[in-house]
Amino acid sequence: MPARKQKVVIVGAGIAGSLIAAGLKDRGDVELICLERVGTADHAEAGTGLNIGPNALKALDLHLPESAALIRANSLPWESWRISLTNGRTLMDLKLGSLAENSGIRIRWAELYSLLRTAVSPHVRYNAELVGCGRDESGPYVDWKDTITGAVERIGGIDLLIAGDGRYSLIRQFVLGEEEKPFFLGVCLYRVLFPAGPDCPLDDYAQWFNGANRLLAFRVPGDLIYCAGSFPIPAESGIPDEMKQREFLGRVYLPEEGEPSPEAAYLIDAIQRYADRIHWARLQDGSVAYGRERGILLVGDSAHPMVPTLGQGATQACEDACVVVDEIKAALDAGRPLADISERVEARRAERVRFVVQFSRDATDTMLAGADPVAGTLRKTEPEFQAKLKSLYCDVPLPAGAAA
Repeated sequence: MPARKQKVVIVGAGIAGSLIAAGLKDRGDVELICLERVGTADHAEAGTGLNIGPNALKALDLHLPESAALIRANSLPWESWRISLTNGRTLMDLKLGSLAENSGIRIRWAELYSLLRTAVSPHVRYNAELVGCGRDESGPYVDWKDTITGAVERIGGIDLLIAGDGRYSLIRQFVLGEEEKPFFLGVCLYRVLFPAGPDCPLDDYAQWFNGANRLLAFRVPGDLIYCAGSFPIPAESGIPDEMKQREFLGRVYLPEEGEPSPEAAYLIDAIQRYADRIHWARLQDGSVAYGRERGILLVGDSAHPMVPTLGQGATQACEDACVVVDEIKAALDAGRPLADISERVEARRAERVRFVVQFSRDATDTMLAGADPVAGTLRKTEPEFQAKLKSLYCDVPLPAGAAA
């Protein structure tokens, strides 16, 4: 074993960062530091929810079972995927158990962050904003600012720097330099979380289309509803202000013929009522990159910005964390330098994630301008799409040395 503890610095206590920290926190042969820009009680994305796919839970069961149990105990199961038109016509009603070996989960972002960060809190420096990174003769380094005091500190001599600081990662920019612009799909995606109320007709994951305009919603713990609405916009433009108004949101999902279904009517009313809580964004993805710089590893959205159409953003962050912990433990046990981890993770993850990024983009077809949601959804019930979905849900990374 090395004479000194090898130093691992994780930037970002998001899903991947917190899970990696959880997998390493009890190791006596590693110095573990995690930098998180928000405070202990401030959880980014606190106003929304998310679903995590069956593949994440399968991977966590294999690699990080304590984390898997913690997440399951504080979430609701994701067991079905139903697609309808806003007039009530059902197009697809998929039971995930027909393709996956276990269910996924539904949870609030704030709850998930709180669970994961609390488990590794002794290793996290909160209110620590990354302001610079680079490499010198002793290896990678990071400069971070205490957002309360304004003091800037450098951490150098890093054996492995892990970037879990999101799709706009400063470390990703350092590693890739002037990379290509994000690919915008021409879709506005907004998100809102609100109380379910006594007459809520919603439960598990479901979608409703009116042309290419889509509503997605499901219940999360706390008797809350998470809703993600979308509609096409020009690919290279921002979201027009008129499309953010209650009047527009109230009519864009109304079917041309007939009345909206009870579920669609409930959501249309709630979106207008809680319009001031909406988080606005545009669908985009980018290139996959993990280990192009020795001793620096990108994970989660830093490694593979993707569209959330199949619920794989946070899910792939979980898969990333499993492989990273697996590789770090193996290197520490063998006395190998951690600087080589980035290349090994790239070799294990890149092909799988490129498949997921492309599959997620392809599955967005029904949300694009001029799309036919009936024909597009029916294609999702055919063997080719279902086979890809089964591969997505089942072909998770195994522990090193495990039989496939």
